[in-house]
Amino acid sequence: MSVGVGAAAALSSCGTSGPSTSASAGGGSNGEATLWSLTAAPNETIHDPAVQRYNQLSDRLGTVSATYFQNDAYKQKIRMAIGAGEAPDAFYGWGGGGLRTWVDSGSVLDLTDWLEEDGFKDKFVANAWPAGSVDARIYGMPINATNPVVMFYNNELFDQAGANQPTTWDELMGLVESFNSKGIAPISLAGQSRWTSMMYLECILDRVAAPEVFKRILAGEQDAWLDDSVVQMGQRVQELVDANAFVQGFASMATDNSADYALLWTGKAAMLLQLSSGFARFKNEGGDFISAGKLGYSLFPSITGGAGDGANLAGNPCSYFSINAAASEEQQNIMKDFFKRGFWTEETLQAYVDGGSVPVFTGAEDMINASDDSEFLGFVSDAFNAAPNFTQSWDQALEPTAAEALLSNIDELFLKNITPEQFAENMNAASKG
Repeated sequence: MSVGVGAAAALSSCGTSGPSTSASAGGGSNGEATLWSLTAAPNETIHDPAVQRYNQLSDRLGTVSATYFQNDAYKQKIRMAIGAGEAPDAFYGWGGGGLRTWVDSGSVLDLTDWLEEDGFKDKFVANAWPAGSVDARIYGMPINATNPVVMFYNNELFDQAGANQPTTWDELMGLVESFNSKGIAPISLAGQSRWTSMMYLECILDRVAAPEVFKRILAGEQDAWLDDSVVQMGQRVQELVDANAFVQGFASMATDNSADYALLWTGKAAMLLQLSSGFARFKNEGGDFISAGKLGYSLFPSITGGAGDGANLAGNPCSYFSINAAASEEQQNIMKDFFKRGFWTEETLQAYVDGGSVPVFTGAEDMINASDDSEFLGFVSDAFNAAPNFTQSWDQALEPTAAEALLSNIDELFLKNITPEQFAENMNAASKG
């Protein structure tokens, strides 16, 4: 299998508290191009070895100098850098609404024609492209792994309760009642993080109304937030709250320290809706939770009478690297060369698989099959490839101002400080702002 130029042995990566910088190089061109990315795995831990390998190639076009930032700090840093005309030659992004703002300001390079050279585009999974594209042109090269929303289960608690994984909303609500009667929190939720609650809205609206309603919202269609299905979505969220589905104190629990995961692996909660990347937390922090066969998983249940396909996914198709439109032609070419010959190599694919994730670049099938995590990775890979639709996480798909309004109103909806009707009206008003 060949997925890129054979590279030298990977050098060690830097630490994870950013920003940190890496640019060691061997001989070759004196040209240098700068790259900004994130610290947390699977970013710096995989991106930096790729940079180091590229910088050792004797025929590289130049040297890549990478700087890594923590996630929240980076969002403001890159926004200010682009606004001030001080952005690096290439940088990390999430696609969607944020990418559109960069395209509208002329800040990022159209990569469409370059990606189609030599069939490079065809090596990526098709579902990776929509969130990296604006008006049918591509501005983000897919990186990292696909990260759909998955329902995780504690199999041990399910066995004790004589329960099966829910395939419908009614079965889910039945489990809520059953686990509550046994003194077990039905669902772990780190509500303080807000985007963790947002996943319920994404899945419920899809199952109730299919993806078209959110597509109309995303397109800015007038009064799209006032669709009846949006109110129904809010009603089902508050149905869960009223049934005490979520662990006590969920609104003050954050996911950054894995508290929501820990409730599952310690047997204090039965279910958790999270991104598939959460598998790595169970693997790395949850002791024998996976090896003892206690972890179960499935897609979000269907809703009887709903229009959505149960195979549809929501979450993060992947992340992206974009190239600064204001960079020199030499620097742009260095980054393109790095993307094609330095980043997507066999070493990079293996690193993603070893980390418990499915890369969005083809060619990792044998690695997945050989992995100790092949069952879960195969589940994610099959779901990703078979999904009729993959809705990008709403806070990434919407433009930043609308995304912040969304997260604030989701918080209020889960706390029942607003009704489902008020949620729809608030978001409709925010979309006009």
